[in-house]
Amino acid sequence: MKKKHHHKKKPGFFKKWSAKLHLWFGLSIGILIFIISTTGALYVFKDEIENFTRKEYIYHNEQNIESKQIIPIRELEKLVNKQTKEKYPIHWVNVPIDKKMSYQFYWYEHQPDQWNYFDEFPIYKLAYVNPYTGKVLQVYDEKNGFFAIVKSIHWSFLLKQEWGTYVVGIPVIIFLIMLITGIVLWWPKNKAARKQRFRFQWKDTTQWKRKNYDLHNILGFYSSIFALILSITGLFYAFFIVQASIYYIFSGGETTYPDFSTITTKAPIEMRNEGTLDKISDKVKELYPTAYGFSLDLGHPHIDDHEHPNFEVYVKHLSYSYHKSSSLIFDENSGELLHRHDPKDKNFGEKTVAANYDIHVGAILGLPTKIIAFIVSLIIASMPVTGFMIWWGRRKKTQIK
Repeated sequence: MKKKHHHKKKPGFFKKWSAKLHLWFGLSIGILIFIISTTGALYVFKDEIENFTRKEYIYHNEQNIESKQIIPIRELEKLVNKQTKEKYPIHWVNVPIDKKMSYQFYWYEHQPDQWNYFDEFPIYKLAYVNPYTGKVLQVYDEKNGFFAIVKSIHWSFLLKQEWGTYVVGIPVIIFLIMLITGIVLWWPKNKAARKQRFRFQWKDTTQWKRKNYDLHNILGFYSSIFALILSITGLFYAFFIVQASIYYIFSGGETTYPDFSTITTKAPIEMRNEGTLDKISDKVKELYPTAYGFSLDLGHPHIDDHEHPNFEVYVKHLSYSYHKSSSLIFDENSGELLHRHDPKDKNFGEKTVAANYDIHVGAILGLPTKIIAFIVSLIIASMPVTGFMIWWGRRKKTQIK
């Protein structure tokens, strides 16, 4: 009786081309995905690290503040300028609701005609200031800081922001295709294969090649849904069509974002004085006593001076994320409140767009989601490495034959 020969079934057309695309794309953009993912992982805990290392400046430690008055904003600005002597005007100030915290004054200039990150931003500095004395507690050069450079590498490989759309966005689109083809290749063809694909079954005798193969496949599978989310929320910043699509889907078919640019200053400029910003500041504090803080533009001309249709104040409600926010429009001459747009007023599309950054960096639910984002970023960074090792091992095996 003749023995039956079991021939290995050839992969189908779809699986065959998925393998080819997965390999070609992996070899062509693997190093870029490794850099993007690694810098993303490094950036995740930026706030936690800075809150720890800057604690003595974030809190001014002024005593008996209940019996003291905060110095008017314009007066604080003059005191800060006098102490720092920067050649550029202060751009904006972050005002905390917590009276124990320092005010944060920012210098920020953007020169979009330059080709690289360092020339594109002539200055990006932050001063922590005691609002009761006007003393500058510390100045940080954010432009040359570790996290700012990490972010720029992640955003545009240290090229100008406008180019970041292509140098980072296109590899991420290719990575999305790799995610899909990776799932196709991972998909088990039978029950026996299914057991191997879901968990590590290593023994003392398991060779490193098998371990590397499992690391690529099993970790790749479990991280795929999170990798998909991180990729899409990253593409949100690269391509307008992604922004528009997300808003359209989650708003239930709305095609235009709410526009409040028609709400503008009507009062004569003669009504503006040194106390106008303080009037605005006091109103925001009155309306949002439990918020984290808000930003006030100091209204000076800048290098990339773009038109502001109105005087908008951004209110950040939570310390750890940006998705819960309010925007207020004031008459910048009289200081009167003209419009208020709170989270309860926003449709689900607006809320989703507002949450995009927090989802991307894992801050949406605080530390737990940051830990997930960090781990997933490291797994994504490992994929090109383990994938290359699989290819290299097979290549050497082919050459020996």
